[in-house]
Amino acid sequence: QVQLVESGGGLVQTGDSLRLSCAAASGTFSTYAMAWFRQAPGKEHEFVAAIRRRGDMTYYADSVKGRVTISRDNAKNSVYLQVGSLKPEDTAVYYCAARQMYLPAVYFNPDEYNYWGQGTQVTVSS
Repeated sequence: QVQLVESGGGLVQTGDSLRLSCAAASGTFSTYAMAWFRQAPGKEHEFVAAIRRRGDMTYYADSVKGRVTISRDNAKNSVYLQVGSLKPEDTAVYYCAARQMYLPAVYFNPDEYNYWGQGTQVTVSS
């Protein structure tokens, strides 16, 4: 099993940037494919980005492509999400999620991930 803890959220203004972090405790981090999802009030989990175990491939939702970069540092047991040009519609709780071994073809489906962090709130004011 792996335990995930997100950090880096906060209240920002439109156009600002944020770097979210997700630290993994226990487990062998390098054996997990990782992803970021977000959930706005009253909505379901929305896929944001995913990254393979070795970091050699990344995937992004069309809604954030060009503004978001997912990366990982297996030596630090961490995955990151850099979000730029923030908009009010980016307001949500951001979660990191893990799935052991391979990133599935349906990497955008939250049901494919076994482990989740508690989330970090990002609020973008207009």
